[in-house]
Amino acid sequence: MNFKIVLGAVLALSLIGASAYAKEYTIKELNSGADGTFVFQPGYLHIQSGDTVHFVAVDAGHDSQSYLVPTGAKNWKSEVSKDITVKFTKDGVYLYECNPHHLFGMLGVIQVGKPVNKQVAEEAAEKMEKQQLMNNGRLEKLMKEIK
Repeated sequence: MNFKIVLGAVLALSLIGASAYAKEYTIKELNSGADGTFVFQPGYLHIQSGDTVHFVAVDAGHDSQSYLVPTGAKNWKSEVSKDITVKFTKDGVYLYECNPHHLFGMLGVIQVGKPVNKQVAEEAAEKMEKQQLMNNGRLEKLMKEIK
């Protein structure tokens, strides 16, 4: 049997197997939720590389956009009141916000795999937290979830 054909088949099967284990998650954009007003629910999510997150505009007037992503990762930005789906392929901490309501503390954290950029994320989160007019301390609390 040709070695290149066997190797190609093994690689193809391993890629299929890896994608079969990828998971999908949903984060809701809400006026009011379990953590108060102007929230992403859940506000913190720990996923693995290859997983997908659906940001769902349950309540009108919200969007989702990246604020900080690990080096080499792609930024995202949805339109207001429109859902967006993001596939995460790089380990690290992602900070995101609702642009119309970021000063109201509508912020969130996604940890993908290992928090390789945790220190940079903590510095960015501290800067974001100082800008808040409402829901002070929310981002600080979410950052404590990082493992």
